[in-house]
Amino acid sequence: MKLALEIGIVVTSVLLVVLVLLHRGKGGGLSSLFGGGVQSSLSGSSVVERNLDRMTIVVGVLWVILIIAMELHIKLNAKA
Repeated sequence: MKLALEIGIVVTSVLLVVLVLLHRGKGGGLSSLFGGGVQSSLSGSSVVERNLDRMTIVVGVLWVILIIAMELHIKLNAKA
């Protein structure tokens, strides 16, 4: 169980770093390499950027859940 949580934390950490780097910042960011630089004049952000936002939030929430699960696993095994 502990190994699976550790692997999950490492995978989600790396994925979260990649997703954050793909976001468009003030200078354009890496998302413009994958089509994120094309914007509609009517909307504030493109579909790619909105989907990237959603993916980042989901991976971030999953990362937090894994961290909490790891802490609970450590506390429960320390008492046993």
